[in-house]
Parts: sequence; C-alpha cells; structure tokens
Amino acid sequence: MAPRILVVDDDSHIRDVICFALEKAGMATVVARDGVQALDAFRQGAADLIVLDIGMPEMDGLEVCRQIRKSSEVPILFLSARDDEIDRILGLELGGDDYVTKPFSPRELVARVNVILRRLRLGQGVKDTGQALAWGALSLDPVQHTARFDGRELPLTAIEFAILRTLIARPRQVFSRSHILDQAYGGAIHVSDRTIDSHIRNIRSKIQKAGGDSVIETVHGVGFRLGRCEASP
Repeated sequence: MAPRILVVDDDSHIRDVICFALEKAGMATVVARDGVQALDAFRQGAADLIVLDIGMPEMDGLEVCRQIRKSSEVPILFLSARDDEIDRILGLELGGDDYVTKPFSPRELVARVNVILRRLRLGQGVKDTGQALAWGALSLDPVQHTARFDGRELPLTAIEFAILRTLIARPRQVFSRSHILDQAYGGAIHVSDRTIDSHIRNIRSKIQKAGGDSVIETVHGVGFRLGRCEASP
C-alpha cells in the first residue's frame, strides 16, 4: 500500500507542488490548508508522515506538532519560509523528524520523506532480525521499534530511534556527527550538524523525563557517546 502523506500548507501552489512530487514518487496525499484542518485530517485517518508548514496563520505548525505529539509519534517533516535556526531547532525539539527550508527542491523533499519512511519501515518490518540492545537502564528492541529507560517506554521519532540505535550498538565508541548523520539519514541528502544536535537534545530530554541521567555524553571536538545510562536516585 502506498504511504499516505498529509501535506499541510496555507499556500495552494506549494501544496500542489508537494503533492505532485510525492504522488509521482508513488505516494498518496491528503491536504490541509491550515492548522485546524490539519488536526481534523489527522484525527480522521491515519497518516504515515506529515509534511507541515511552520508559518501558518491562526495555528502555526509548531502548535499543530504539539497537539499531535500528545497522542502520536507519526513522523513530521517541517517546512519553513525563514532560514531561521531557532525555528528549525524548536521544531525538531518539539518532535519533528526533519525540516526543509523554502524555497526547496521537490526532489530533495521527496528524498527526505523517503529516508524517514525507510527508517520507520526498518524499525517496524517483520524481516528485521536485529537483536534487542541494552546498556545500563536503556534498552532498544529493533524488531518492535521500542525503546525503554528503566522500564519506561520512550516516545522516540524514527530518526531519534535510528540515532540511539547507532549509539547503543557500540556504547563505548565516540561517534562523530557526520557518522551519526550518515547512519540516521543514509548519506543520501545533506543535513547540517545543527540537526543532529537538536535530535540529541530531544533524546536527552525524553530520557530525563523517564528518570535518566548522564545518558548521552558530548566529547568536545569529536562527537557523542553513551554515558552510564543510570536511573536518577
């Protein structure tokens, strides 16, 4: 079955361009012209991924993401009209999986959508025979695509799960940003270092809420590695 993509943007021309590119790549699309319509469309039918504009009137994309993340970890790819790092990082920390800045190449957008969907399929596919991984109080099950800390399930996005899986596979190793990006995004598209920093902050925040401390360490000038992964006293 074709992946179902919810496309949310207040500009009809941009919606048409995105839908044409996604449908040409074999995906099915549903459209919404504002945040309220986006939430209605999301609640009425399952979407495999949401392409979500940040800068919309009345209810912007960040608020739509907040509302969706209360009940779902469906992948979200943000669109932003401003080349503003604060918007991009805030979007990712709210639970976005990736972002594209306008004006964008439809081919790049499709490539990023495919990367996210591929990671999601790898995590959920029955053919994935990856063994469960554990380090301290942290555990990941690649087959079930679940992550837990001290027994509490972590609501990770597909990209966050891929990053954490890379780290826990070799917990004593220090991974450079470029290596983590290559593992999470497949090396097919360019992603800035700031993106990986945002995802790392988001993972840390989710694990802290589950009672974790010293989970992902920053090795200055090199990259990241897993820490002790111990539950807070």
